[in-house]
Amino acid sequence: MHDLTPTPALGVEARTIGSVTITENSGVALASVAARRGESDVCANGLKALLGAVPEVGRAVLHDPEAGFWMGPDQWMIGAPMATHEDLADQLKVRFGTAASVTEQSGAWVVFDVTGDSMPDLCELLCNIAIRKMKAGDVQRTVIHQLGCFVIRRASDDHIRILGPRAAAGSLHHALVTAAKSIAQAPGTAEGRPVA
Repeated sequence: MHDLTPTPALGVEARTIGSVTITENSGVALASVAARRGESDVCANGLKALLGAVPEVGRAVLHDPEAGFWMGPDQWMIGAPMATHEDLADQLKVRFGTAASVTEQSGAWVVFDVTGDSMPDLCELLCNIAIRKMKAGDVQRTVIHQLGCFVIRRASDDHIRILGPRAAAGSLHHALVTAAKSIAQAPGTAEGRPVA
């Protein structure tokens, strides 16, 4: 058997612009779980056993090591550290058996972590979500730079995780960097104000 190493979508270094840091996070394994007809209760029980709760509409369960969020009716995305869950989809197939359709998603999405004091400003430039009203575990599906993305509010107040299509990772990263530069240079922002 070949010893294959997963490669990041871009392989770019973390970049800090003003008070925002943009990091490609290639350490997240992803798999989707969709309940099959008549198996919603079985899937709910499996998710409770795995995460401690079933992710509700617009919410994530930020559990360790596995976490998950609601994607649609009877559909969830599960994430876990790549180092320990590279075969996450296979693990979930064993857990859910014939009750769910499990699909490997690690190669379909790019994950960016955006942190820093100006993260809400950056988010407001990029997409139409009420980031300042979101609390830890809130998830919104939105459009960033004409790309369908998920934005997850993480436990820290200055941290969001963005999942976007891996095939457009370069475009999404460019949009994040451009927005961060715009905020850093704008008068009246924390970065653009003169120090008193």
